[in-house]
Amino acid sequence: MAETGGVAEGSLADWVSLGVLASAVPRDVVDDAVAVTGKAARRSGGKLPPHVMVYYVMALALFADEDYEEVGARVGGTLRGWGGQGWEVPTSGGITQARQRLGPEPVAEVFSRVAVPVAGMDTAGAFLGPWRLMSVDGMEWEVPDTAANREAFGAKAGSQGQAAFPAVRVVTVSECASHAPVLAAIGPVAGGKGTGEQYLARGLYPGLEEGWLLIADRNFYGWQDWCTAADAGADLLWRVTSYILLPVLELLGDGSYRSVLVDPKVRGRRREELIGAARRGEDLDPARARHVRVIEYEVTDRDGDGELIALVTTITGPRQAPAALLARAYHERWEHEGGNAQLKTFLRGPGRVLRSQSPDMVRQEIWGYLLTHYALSALICDAATAAGIDPDQVKYKRTLRAVRRAAGPAFPP
Repeated sequence: MAETGGVAEGSLADWVSLGVLASAVPRDVVDDAVAVTGKAARRSGGKLPPHVMVYYVMALALFADEDYEEVGARVGGTLRGWGGQGWEVPTSGGITQARQRLGPEPVAEVFSRVAVPVAGMDTAGAFLGPWRLMSVDGMEWEVPDTAANREAFGAKAGSQGQAAFPAVRVVTVSECASHAPVLAAIGPVAGGKGTGEQYLARGLYPGLEEGWLLIADRNFYGWQDWCTAADAGADLLWRVTSYILLPVLELLGDGSYRSVLVDPKVRGRRREELIGAARRGEDLDPARARHVRVIEYEVTDRDGDGELIALVTTITGPRQAPAALLARAYHERWEHEGGNAQLKTFLRGPGRVLRSQSPDMVRQEIWGYLLTHYALSALICDAATAAGIDPDQVKYKRTLRAVRRAAGPAFPP
């Protein structure tokens, strides 16, 4: 039997045929999401009721190469297989109208209800001691160049002026081991305030949970963002830029040192007083300063040039998490970029522009991609954990092909 990155191809097909993908998005959750967002069907007996359209939006992500009617035919096969013998594939115009009636809100609500970390304690690479490794990162999606999309999302300027297509920025908090996104925000890529990754991430931090260790690159650091994320209950491991002042308060045995982050608005004598209080180990006003621990190390590139990496963490005890382990954990952040590549290169297709012509449909389509990617990531993680291997050893592209072949069980009516 052919192997798929350590999981037998036949075994993976069995996981799919058992409806594991569908179990990530249960019908009752879809019904509740439709109801709470006020999108319930106004009449019974329609060909494309709201709950079917939620799964249809997921199918659009799963079959990005197909047109509306072909995707409808694949979903229709599922409906007929579950007893809907009289169901016929609607026209492309009918599908467009049904998507517009649904809007983005129910799909976003489904995502918020089902997207949770999926790795278990025995999933390879999922934890650092008691902490579940999570990361935050962003990506951009090109969308059709319509007047509405350009006005809503803007277009990022390229080397030769304005980009050919408007684009959407998406920021997610994802589980490092499984690549499963669990929090997400969608916004414009250009147009002024509210367009950056830091701004979108800011809205995700209240959703962080105790027991997570959130890893972030240096472009996400800001004093207020650090405080918001830390106050949500998660621990943090963030890289910071060289302009962040990190006074050495005490050298620790593992090579890290105690330091303090101070609100940049606090300056002069008041700042020095806070640093002195931190050096003495006193409690600090969290609105003005926070105790932290710093891990610094140098990375050498191919040319032999060194780059200093400075990591700041809320885990202040070196016995809880030695510096070497935290430095190694920080590089798990690259797993997030791998998950983004799975979304944009394999699921959507390399260089592909999304199909939606209006801002609301763009948002709906992206939520569908996030939901489908979450379901695929959960499937891969479950299969890998059962096989005792790292989820990275299961080939995403092969899994995607297996799911597409077994589209019927993947989407319940």
